[in-house]
Amino acid sequence: MTPTENLARLGYTLPAVPTPIAAYVNCVRSGNLLFLSGGLPIEGDRKIIGKVPSDVSIEEAQDAARMCILNRLAVIAAEIGSIDHINRIVSLNGFVNCAGDFYDHPKVINGASELLLEIFGDKGKHARTALGAVSLPLNVAVEINLTVEIA
Repeated sequence: MTPTENLARLGYTLPAVPTPIAAYVNCVRSGNLLFLSGGLPIEGDRKIIGKVPSDVSIEEAQDAARMCILNRLAVIAAEIGSIDHINRIVSLNGFVNCAGDFYDHPKVINGASELLLEIFGDKGKHARTALGAVSLPLNVAVEINLTVEIA
């Protein structure tokens, strides 16, 4: 199955491409690589905000990580026409809005990593960083950026 077919099989659709909230662009292309700016868990009026786990449970934060991935995939589709033109997810950097005594960042960011594996199979295997942050833009629970190789 293609990534687009896998996305549909999983019950997901790509949202509208998010508008950057500051002085940056969603994506920069250099050769066959796309460098994607940090994506936030915002879709329409829905926004997952707050600190993990005091305001947002780990499960809700995993959902936020999946929202970030869907937003980043929407950017890619707008840039190159389809997520089916992705050769490989190269790297993922995930940031979790949390207090200093929270140590389950990998569990939260697994929401993103596992979704990429479900959509892209082996092409979704990636290098990764999962970090805690004392705050994130707009008080969102998670922010994720990606580097992808395209055809």
